[in-house]
Amino acid sequence: QVQLVESGGGLVQVGGSLRLSCAASGRTFSGSAMGWFRQHPGKEREFVAAISRAGGRTYYANSVKGRFAISRDNAQSTVYLQMNSLEPEDTAVYYCAAKYEGGTYYNTGGYDYWGQGTQVTVSS
Repeated sequence: QVQLVESGGGLVQVGGSLRLSCAASGRTFSGSAMGWFRQHPGKEREFVAAISRAGGRTYYANSVKGRFAISRDNAQSTVYLQMNSLEPEDTAVYYCAAKYEGGTYYNTGGYDYWGQGTQVTVSS
């Protein structure tokens, strides 16, 4: 079993920045690829970013490319999402997820464990 705990969400103005963190425990962190997803009210959870086990490969949704950056610290069992130039459309609950098996990075079905989510609100 894996426990994932997100933190760092909050209220920020348009153009501002936030850094989300996700601390993992329960299994070897370096054995999992990690992803960030978000969910707008009334909509399905959507892919934001992902990072490979060693951190050498990253993947981004087109909507956040150039503004968000995913990184990981395997020694600290933590994955981060640096969010810059935030827009009102980025307002959502953000979830981190761990992926131990094969399959796509881009869909929720490719992940095995999920955190409880953290709210990000961008005010205009």
